[in-house]
Amino acid sequence: MKSDFEKALDQLPHGKTFRFVDELTALLPGREACATYRVRGDEGFLEGHFPGKPLMPGVILVEAIAQLGGIVAQTDREIPAMEDLRLTGVRGAKILGAAEPGDVLEIRAKVEGRMGGLVQIEGEVALAGRVLASARVTLSGSIS
Repeated sequence: MKSDFEKALDQLPHGKTFRFVDELTALLPGREACATYRVRGDEGFLEGHFPGKPLMPGVILVEAIAQLGGIVAQTDREIPAMEDLRLTGVRGAKILGAAEPGDVLEIRAKVEGRMGGLVQIEGEVALAGRVLASARVTLSGSIS
């Protein structure tokens, strides 16, 4: 039987090579979660960002917030899972640092509100307690 995490991960549109959540460390279904992602070093985008000094792009840090937010939204036991869940808006994004291969990122996402097929998420990505990125993102999807 699949866990809430595995079911929610399956409902995200991303393929395995574009997932930036490895493990849930805490989950309040439908409300908030914490997770980790290890920057492996073999991610395709690192080859060009930057040659000889690979850094995880800030937009990927924001994507990690959105992905964890999608997992949180899809685990609400009182609201059916949405189809075609996508990142459709980013507000107040701040990129305050960078991640390198070998770093284990701590991701946090909290549902701030829902209206129909829209979900507002607030989150951040940290490294050893130091915030690297924060953002409010909007996800949208079709309600079954």
